[in-house]
Amino acid sequence: MIYFIPILGALTLAIITIWEKFVLRKKNIDIKIFQTSAFLSAVLVMIPLLFFFWKFDVNALEPKNLLIFGGVILSSLLANYFMFFALKWEKVSNLEPALILEPLFTILLAVLFSLFFTGLYERNLEIIIPAIIASLALVFSHIKKHHLNFNKYFLAAIAGSFFFALELIISRLILEFYSPLSFYFLRCLFIFIISLIIFRPNFSKLNTKISSQIFFIGALWVLYRIVVYWGYLQLGVVFTTLMILLGPVFVYALASIFLKEKLELRNILAAIVILACILYVSLN
Repeated sequence: MIYFIPILGALTLAIITIWEKFVLRKKNIDIKIFQTSAFLSAVLVMIPLLFFFWKFDVNALEPKNLLIFGGVILSSLLANYFMFFALKWEKVSNLEPALILEPLFTILLAVLFSLFFTGLYERNLEIIIPAIIASLALVFSHIKKHHLNFNKYFLAAIAGSFFFALELIISRLILEFYSPLSFYFLRCLFIFIISLIIFRPNFSKLNTKISSQIFFIGALWVLYRIVVYWGYLQLGVVFTTLMILLGPVFVYALASIFLKEKLELRNILAAIVILACILYVSLN
């Protein structure tokens, strides 16, 4: 039954992907405004929930744990900026091979970190190998020769995927000192403050319609990340990442239904491989 929670996260990720594409392509929305306002939205969504789900262990204030938290903030700032920069100025179809590298980066980094931090990351090859196979199937399903244009936007998307993965992996080192909600709240609060200071966005460019859409995205961010953090603590990093790989499968379905995009054979085959890997691990 608890496996349905990561599946909810995968569905949420699919909706976020579709909605961010829709908002970022608007001419009057630059990445500075979007990043700052989206993190503000996430913070506002979480404030009422903190009364019920707040947890903060004083061990989080130890110097090493504060350094790790600082690494989470820095990685997240870099990841979001690189990714929004790429999405703003390049076609999503051209960026897809780079965008979907995040799960593969996450799994490989988890394997690397498992060599140094015992008990926090899986070492079970019956989970790791299917997760890598599923990730590679997703990557290869998006590679097309004419898409592999290694311009600055494509490289920015690769960097964004890597820093998102790095942020998630190092977050696991200190997650036990927080609840998923309190950790994500503090992360978003710091990123919002730093973004506000650096970018100094002009919020007057946002009308009511765009503001409500960005607020909706911020709320979905909260749901998605809480599910991911919960999964890391309860199910493991690699297994949760494998389940979240259902996100692109849902994206295919949503794009076909709502955007009337035609599914390619390679996407269907990748979805079958991902589902097979998930079933193998779940039933083992």
